[in-house]
Amino acid sequence: MTTQGTKIEQLTELPEDFLPEKTVEFQTIYPVAASERHGRARDLLALWFGANMTMLTVTTGGVMRGTFHLTPLTAIIAAIVGNLVGGLFMALHAAQGPHLGIPQMVQSRAQFGMIGAAPMTALIVIMFLGFSASNLVLGAQGLATMNGHMGGTVGMLIVAFLSLVPAVLGYRAIHGATRIASVLCGAAVLTCLVVALYHIPRTAAWWVSDGHDTVPGFLGAMSLAALWQIAYAPYVSDYSRYLPSSRAGERQAFHATYWGCVLGSFVAMLIGVVTGANVAAVLGNELGWLAAPVLGVLSLGIIIANAMNLYCGALSSITVFQTLAPHRHFGRGWRVAISITLLLVATMLAVVMSDQFDKAYAGFLELLMAIMVPWSAINLVDYYLLRHGNYDLPSFFAADGGVYGRFNLRAMLSYLFGLVVQVPFLANELYMGPFAHAFGGADLSWVFGLALTGLVYAVAMRNTGQGKTTE
Repeated sequence: MTTQGTKIEQLTELPEDFLPEKTVEFQTIYPVAASERHGRARDLLALWFGANMTMLTVTTGGVMRGTFHLTPLTAIIAAIVGNLVGGLFMALHAAQGPHLGIPQMVQSRAQFGMIGAAPMTALIVIMFLGFSASNLVLGAQGLATMNGHMGGTVGMLIVAFLSLVPAVLGYRAIHGATRIASVLCGAAVLTCLVVALYHIPRTAAWWVSDGHDTVPGFLGAMSLAALWQIAYAPYVSDYSRYLPSSRAGERQAFHATYWGCVLGSFVAMLIGVVTGANVAAVLGNELGWLAAPVLGVLSLGIIIANAMNLYCGALSSITVFQTLAPHRHFGRGWRVAISITLLLVATMLAVVMSDQFDKAYAGFLELLMAIMVPWSAINLVDYYLLRHGNYDLPSFFAADGGVYGRFNLRAMLSYLFGLVVQVPFLANELYMGPFAHAFGGADLSWVFGLALTGLVYAVAMRNTGQGKTTE
């Protein structure tokens, strides 16, 4: 056996006291051994389709009409284009999982260095907290439709507790739960869509007249859908890493993740596009006696999505801790304890922001766009264009970063450039850049952030050998 093969085997072997019951996943951030590659593409498809069958996705579709004032037909086109384009970048991250067998943010050490990747990973943890808090708020609102006493803080606590179970059990439990959710929540979403379509005017004119189409509005709605997909980029590999390490496994991971996430997102967003703003209130009125069970089921879907956020947030947190203590093994107990801690923090955030959810959620999406895009560009350029997937796995866990070093200043400066270059294209309630103003108020920062950051990183790394970093 080669030296590198021996090192990888040592990373995947665990002391006897780390081997848990079969019902609880023992893997954390370390490479998944070939014997543990039990993932299936159809499970991955159901995972991402079910994960998007939630009121949060439906509400995002409502924002396309309520915020950007588009006609229904134009909003649908914007949703299709945004999901298809954003999903492409997201699924390219998913294809990395089967090849490397490690969580996404661990792989970022190849671009930023062992220590250099830690701040970015910490920002991703904050992203997971934001999504979790948003899910708790919407989950409680859905439960309130079933029983008024289950709204507010009580509802958030119920959703939080139910989210913790699959998050603690891990990969297999989350897959099993999403298979159920994809059926139940899929039926609920289909019911909502049929009812919403039944209540709209039965004229072709409604589709092109109920709103005011503008180029900035279309671009804004398209960007919102694209961002929804790109937001999954930091953790799609966390679920695809169990697929076989082969070209076929990589293709399966890409297509299963892409079509599951894109189709699930679009179908759910379509409800919000048809109903417009105040989605929950409109659906509650249109569904009649079905409102309680249907919206209640969608609230249960949020529980699954929340469990996924907690699971991936725990893996990203462990990645940060392992950076600080590289010689320590972070096993199942750490994942469980961190999942509980993240849930407690998310619950507190949800209680604080529940009264101003719409404003808080919009601000969170704007922040997410700014921090996510340059990281994604650097990661994809490095993986597909510069190294072609050739990485030294043991170096990801070496105290000194191995061949990747502790810091890659070129990558870090490229990332900072990516943050700065987006500023002139930003358009939100707090700031509108000069180029955004020229585009009529459309926020296209993610487009220029992806393109220019990737280009700058490729140029910055052109004179470095494969696997080398600037420390």
